[in-house]
Amino acid sequence: MADLRNINLNRLSIFVAVIEAGSLSEAARRTGLAKSVISTHLSRLEAEVGAALLLRNPRNLGLTVAGRQFFEACTAILRQVDDAVAALDRENLDIRGLLRVTTSVDFGATVVTPVLVSLVNQFPGLKVDLIASDRVLDLVGEGIDVAIRLGWPRDSSYTATLLGSFAQWLVAPPSWSDRLARIQRPQNLMDWPFVELSILERAENWSFTDPDGKVQKIRFDHRLSASTTSAVRAAVMAGGGLAVLPDYQVAEDVTAGRLLRVLPEWALPDGGIYAVFPQKRHRSRKVDLFLDVMRSKIRYLNNEN
Repeated sequence: MADLRNINLNRLSIFVAVIEAGSLSEAARRTGLAKSVISTHLSRLEAEVGAALLLRNPRNLGLTVAGRQFFEACTAILRQVDDAVAALDRENLDIRGLLRVTTSVDFGATVVTPVLVSLVNQFPGLKVDLIASDRVLDLVGEGIDVAIRLGWPRDSSYTATLLGSFAQWLVAPPSWSDRLARIQRPQNLMDWPFVELSILERAENWSFTDPDGKVQKIRFDHRLSASTTSAVRAAVMAGGGLAVLPDYQVAEDVTAGRLLRVLPEWALPDGGIYAVFPQKRHRSRKVDLFLDVMRSKIRYLNNEN
């Protein structure tokens, strides 16, 4: 049996064109290809499918029994390809106009911006306005199509859809590695310097779960607080203390040795990534596409980390 992965779709098109034209000469005229090129493609196609398709004689071309069946299958395949391309063209026409998105400054820079760039590169008719802000904006008043928010949305006047989640890591300056080597439990870190992300409620309180499912709750002693994850990250790198940060923000730093992940066997609660919309608003195709790509991006990041 032929391996379909080895069959060249262009050769299927040439094969169908030859049969519909009735001769190599007429097929060459219609396609603009030389007869020798067409003949080579036909021979290679027969080699790919492992069967003789054509009955060649000086006056005209005929089909073998296998060739007739293959011709009918090819016309159906090419029709499906044409339909798929037409559907894609229609979708491209739908993905146009202005898409307004808001999200936090750090998540926007790290995750959302690359997604939006990929969309505007793919769809020439699409324009994007990204409002990166750590304030919770009025979606209706600001004319925003969708907000990407982290945590648990509280405003009941909006509709929220869960897109995915992110892990949270306890990190430290790499210069602390020797001191941390003796640490076995989170409670041993309660008196260590801690950098707090101030936009979180109870930002100094964290629950750790060990591999056996046992939970340990601790309260860190924070000496420094900052309102963005990027500022907290910078403070940790400068030796300011421990911090809990999202994996998407610090995974590359840990891999590169710029930060040290502390007690990786103890899990912190995952955070939710939500798409938030005004209630009862019809979602456009461009919004749905953006969310589909966001879900894929989040899954990719989770697999990478």
